[in-house]
Amino acid sequence: MTKVITYGTYDLFHEGHYRLLQRAKQLGDYLIVGITTEEYDRTRGKLNVIDSLMTRIENVKKTGFADEIIIEEAAGQKFRDIQKYKIDIFTVGSDWTGQFDYLKDYCQVIYLERTKNISSTMLRTQNKRIQRIGVIGTGRIAERFIPEAKLVSGVSTQGVYNPHHESAARFAKKWEINAYENPEEFFAAVDAVYVASPHETHYGYVKSALEHGKHVFCEKPMVLKMAQAEELFSYAKSRNLVLMEGIKTAYCPGFANLLGIACSGIVGNIRNIETCFTKLEDLESRELTNIKYGGSFTELGSYVMLPILKLFGKDYEQLQFHSINDKNGIDLFTKASFQYPNGIATATCGLGVKSEGRLLIAGTKGYIVAEAPWWKTTYFEVHYEDPGKVEKFSDRFLGEGLRYEISDFLSMINGSNKNDFKLTRGESVTMAGIMETFLKEHRSL
Repeated sequence: MTKVITYGTYDLFHEGHYRLLQRAKQLGDYLIVGITTEEYDRTRGKLNVIDSLMTRIENVKKTGFADEIIIEEAAGQKFRDIQKYKIDIFTVGSDWTGQFDYLKDYCQVIYLERTKNISSTMLRTQNKRIQRIGVIGTGRIAERFIPEAKLVSGVSTQGVYNPHHESAARFAKKWEINAYENPEEFFAAVDAVYVASPHETHYGYVKSALEHGKHVFCEKPMVLKMAQAEELFSYAKSRNLVLMEGIKTAYCPGFANLLGIACSGIVGNIRNIETCFTKLEDLESRELTNIKYGGSFTELGSYVMLPILKLFGKDYEQLQFHSINDKNGIDLFTKASFQYPNGIATATCGLGVKSEGRLLIAGTKGYIVAEAPWWKTTYFEVHYEDPGKVEKFSDRFLGEGLRYEISDFLSMINGSNKNDFKLTRGESVTMAGIMETFLKEHRSL
């Protein structure tokens, strides 16, 4: 008898799950299905699991393919289960290709081709739809999106669009999704859109997606003009659509905790904020060759402005920029100085100059410091006048951080507004206005 084993969360059970179990059953005579617990899913970074463990077990049972169902509770269990149950074949979907090759010493490992184009679920209800997301853009950030989206229950990456179709085709082949040449076909195939194209194209793509009735999650900076931000948010609201700007720091748990500590009064009244984020980019990269829209501030300014706007607000009194530019006028290093009624702040970013990257929040009773990479906010300290008194805080930052954004985006689509405060419409509009001011001063736009 050939014994086969497979594992999964099986949340929001759908056609893809059904077909995978069907093909797994066809590989042998006896199929064991391992279903993950909620706690194990959290430890491995999977967010937003909706169905209870009992519901997921019952849905797998109903297929009739599982001869036995077991519970997966911890890392390393697969190896033990293969030995315990004398497994001949271990199988999972092809989106995990290579991840379980270490098991080949103990049984045959087969990666089954995943089911494309999940357009409906077998247990679909109004508030439990799988959102089909389409990606616009095929660059580095889009490459990070696909594996992160797999770790958020309730979304399925449907396809990709890029006007350079060869690039889209390569991307689609790698991630086993569809590539679309025609934007109309792309929009017709998805429920929501993730925009990860060059900055200057964001406005056009976001507007088009909204006009097609799609929810939109757009990479930072969403747009580079205040009026454009106001227009897009107003249009989305009028059509009851979600429009969200993606700044990963705003959605990660550690940053939310840091803001809570800062606003609690534990360091007194906040009087100064200093933020810095620098990284050295290849001189031939898009960021340092796009004379009109490249440079450090358009690339990293959203990150360094975020803590300032969250803690001091949108109503600054003065704003000044100081930049070090290359021969083409692209800023390699920029410092933005904000004057508020009761505080001052500096936001520093660089792509061609390296500096110590940290976040400092200074108050009348103490200060908070988070060292680089503070924009992932895994650790920060609270210091007081007494140098021996230091409070330390830590949080996990999973993967690339996109999963937090995707999870909140999905929650908003499903009607929850409890996470709106993490990055408000007003803050996004203000950032667009600051970007516009910078570009007018430095690029003659």
